[in-house]
Amino acid sequence: MEFNGATMMSVGPDDKVYPAVTIAAMVHALGEENIALSDALSGIHISKGALASPSTRVSLNQIIACYSNAARLSHNPQFAYQTGLGFHVTTYGMFGFAILSSTDFRHAAKFAVKYRLLAAPEMEVFFKDENERAVWTFVPTAHPRVNAKLYRFLVDLHFGIATALHRDVMGPSFAPQELQVKFGRPTDARLYEEAFGCRVLYGQPDNKLIYDAAWLDRTPEMGNPITHSLLVTLCDELLEELNLRVGLVGKVRHVLLVNLMKPTSFDAIAKHLHMTSRTLGRKLREENTSYRKLVDELRMHMGIKYLRDTDLTIEEIAYAMGFSDAANFRRAFRRWTKGTPLKIRDFLSAT
Repeated sequence: MEFNGATMMSVGPDDKVYPAVTIAAMVHALGEENIALSDALSGIHISKGALASPSTRVSLNQIIACYSNAARLSHNPQFAYQTGLGFHVTTYGMFGFAILSSTDFRHAAKFAVKYRLLAAPEMEVFFKDENERAVWTFVPTAHPRVNAKLYRFLVDLHFGIATALHRDVMGPSFAPQELQVKFGRPTDARLYEEAFGCRVLYGQPDNKLIYDAAWLDRTPEMGNPITHSLLVTLCDELLEELNLRVGLVGKVRHVLLVNLMKPTSFDAIAKHLHMTSRTLGRKLREENTSYRKLVDELRMHMGIKYLRDTDLTIEEIAYAMGFSDAANFRRAFRRWTKGTPLKIRDFLSAT
């Protein structure tokens, strides 16, 4: 049985809807390496005081900028994984405690995937129970700044986070059996494998953390059905808050995403949302955006994802995204990113 939460909702990269806890944890880890706060927060536009506030909300762009700074500034090749091991259920508030209080590990996995936007918007997460193996798959979100170096950083970080969370809920003896990664064998492969303590397979189709499914049959020591039910309700409220923060823009993005291969007119979207085109245009302006900006943003996101995660040709990607031909896709892509699809693909795959 496989669970995924990839289509849960549509949130823009500049929407400030996520708690700042992951940025705070990363900044703290960089501080342990004597990296200046100003460097750790370069380009993020957030104060030290705001990081400590539970009411602070940040965007995906800010989170990615923070991880990009960390990948650039740290001189420890195992920094991402070791930092990930420092993330615990307490890092994620209600989301983490809901996992901890679950009375069934399979249910906990399903919950973690369904509500992952409360914890890790930079990573798409999938879980599959394969009878003898439990498999977590991690797919870094498509983003212009996620090149090969940052891609590996995010994968290493989430391998560490996943290991730490499993140890929190299953016990300190938990360890993965095998890791599979999309990137090639690094020069520090021996140290890499020693850090993870298990076999690592390189150049695989997906990034996977695999362990014995027998772990899933154990009884959670901290499970409590009443507490878990209460915490799930609180997580639902957090998601509702996230939805409300996204607002009308999120609804428009969702319609655009569903109809990606058959572009939908502005008038059709307005009708779908039960309002006039004039009203929709005004409301979008009030949220500091426009229909054209949302279309370009979504198409750029999907174009990057296709270029990075598939071997499709430029012509095939253009067709999948609803362009009449590859030339129109190339022109649009240059307008979005200031680069050609092939140059962006080279950048995303560069070491």
